[in-house]
Amino acid sequence: MIEKLENLLELGGTKKDIAMICISAAALSMSVFDFISLPFDWAWIAIVLCGVPIILEAIIGLVTEFDIKADVLVSLALIASVFIGEHFAAGEVAFIMQIGALLEDLTVARARAGIEKLVHLTPQTARVMNGGEGHIVPAEKVQIGDLLRVLPGESIPVDGVITTGETSINQAVMTGESLPVDKTVGDEVSSGTVNQFGAFEMKATKVGQDSSIQRMIQLVQSADAGKAKIVGIADRWATWIVVIALLAAFLTWLISGEIIRAVTILVVFCPCAMVLATPTAIMAAIGNATKHGFLVRKGDALERLAEVKIIAFDKTGTLTYGKPQVTAVKSVNPDYKEEMVYTYAASAEQFSEHPLGKAVVHCFKQMKEDAILPAEQFQMLPGRGVSALIEKKKILAGNKEMMLENSIEISDEVYVGVESYICKGSTVIYIAAEKCLAGYLVLSDTIREESSRMAAAIKKLSICPVLLTGDHENAADTIAKKIGIEEVHANCMPEDKLKWIEFYQNKNETVCMIGDGVNDAPSLKLSNVGIAMGGVGSDIAVEAADIALVDDEIKELPHLLALSKRMMTTIKCNLGFSMGLNFLAIILAISGILNPVVGALMHNMGSVIVIVNSALLLKWKSCFL
Repeated sequence: MIEKLENLLELGGTKKDIAMICISAAALSMSVFDFISLPFDWAWIAIVLCGVPIILEAIIGLVTEFDIKADVLVSLALIASVFIGEHFAAGEVAFIMQIGALLEDLTVARARAGIEKLVHLTPQTARVMNGGEGHIVPAEKVQIGDLLRVLPGESIPVDGVITTGETSINQAVMTGESLPVDKTVGDEVSSGTVNQFGAFEMKATKVGQDSSIQRMIQLVQSADAGKAKIVGIADRWATWIVVIALLAAFLTWLISGEIIRAVTILVVFCPCAMVLATPTAIMAAIGNATKHGFLVRKGDALERLAEVKIIAFDKTGTLTYGKPQVTAVKSVNPDYKEEMVYTYAASAEQFSEHPLGKAVVHCFKQMKEDAILPAEQFQMLPGRGVSALIEKKKILAGNKEMMLENSIEISDEVYVGVESYICKGSTVIYIAAEKCLAGYLVLSDTIREESSRMAAAIKKLSICPVLLTGDHENAADTIAKKIGIEEVHANCMPEDKLKWIEFYQNKNETVCMIGDGVNDAPSLKLSNVGIAMGGVGSDIAVEAADIALVDDEIKELPHLLALSKRMMTTIKCNLGFSMGLNFLAIILAISGILNPVVGALMHNMGSVIVIVNSALLLKWKSCFL
């Protein structure tokens, strides 16, 4: 509720600023053409609406923090212009500066972190076993050593070790793995992960703030602390600008004896075009990025992205599709051809709720939608597989343990073939018919078609791609080689990813992190620039990121990187032009050629040129498109 109110107030503030600027623009026009006469100059409306807030902010900054920014010089120019009766010049300068301030507010406003969404993943209750009966208690009241029972579909409330039962756990929240992991007695389970099948009992080992999901929340909250907000160039140099302007104005007045020359110097010294140089380029670049599927959530993200030297990729859902696909079907029995092995597997799995089973059925239907055979006596065995009666044959589809428990013999030759796939990070489902091994299916997380081309393009920009993944080394190395990534770090928990990002940052490397899952949220926060896969990614990952890739087309990533560099070039050109124009205007003001009104108009012309140059970014295309 509080957040919604803050959003409304922020929106209301922006609308008020726009209204003030529109009224001021109309008032300045009336001041020039004088359609309707008033007892006072129409420019006073712009001075009050746009100038007074600038003066107040400058005074507050000076008094409370002795903070000298560009608004100090603007305030001096406004007061001096009013003092000598140049009301239009004062109103025009205030008007231009408020436009620049509005653009900055619109482009560099910080997005709120999605911590509250991460908190929603924290299990609220736990089923504590006392004397054989389960009692529901708040999760925060669970103590170390308590015996808990977790039912199918429930989130695990605390970290612990399984004492009885077998199941499959969806660990995507913590590791980003696309496939569930089978667990049995003695295996560790983490809070926030989801029990897919089979009830089990566990002993609590880490509770409260020490549990995995709570540590994740703490990581996200703390990781953003070191990310500095970009300060405008005009404010960075404000102290020197103010000192030089005052000195130049005083010396000119002292030598020439003409106060109007001194006031003109203060007016032309106002960094109007300089203030507009950065936000206008950023807004145009954001517009360009939006056309290519990027939602830039923080205005200064592109400015940071231009300095990136390392891009760290999560694997599952980022470089891969994050969904298992049947990549091979093998027959090991002459009585069953590969087509029949696949048919029996899909038919047996058609009622399965396991992600692997669903993947088998989905892939089979893409080939032969109507070829699935009727299945009877379907039975699902958590942590093992499924069994069903198909064409009066008992079909088993599951892991090695299921085969061994049913006395299905697996030859050494088959083991060797299976191991070659497992080493590459694939998952194998054995298929047995009537107590005899018929063959096996290989499922893998498939690489996005554009991943290798994208990685090659990134290297051309002198940026090093790095793979950070929770998968084991074999799977990570296989994927990395196919894509063309040399630097790989596997078996990464969220804390490990943070450590690697800090490692690169400590080497003065600017790091961009690209991920899609909840487990990537801390890394997205800590990195200099975080990019989330908005289509398949979690809401929490998107909230933690600076940029969201809406349609998951990572082939556009090289364009975004090139665009950020082009934007910085545009900003530098804008700044160079604005400073050159200021220098020329100062010389003309000192010589008496310019008066305050012409000086203000000259600044106005410079601001227009800066805006036009920035607007060219809207349709700019990189060589990677």
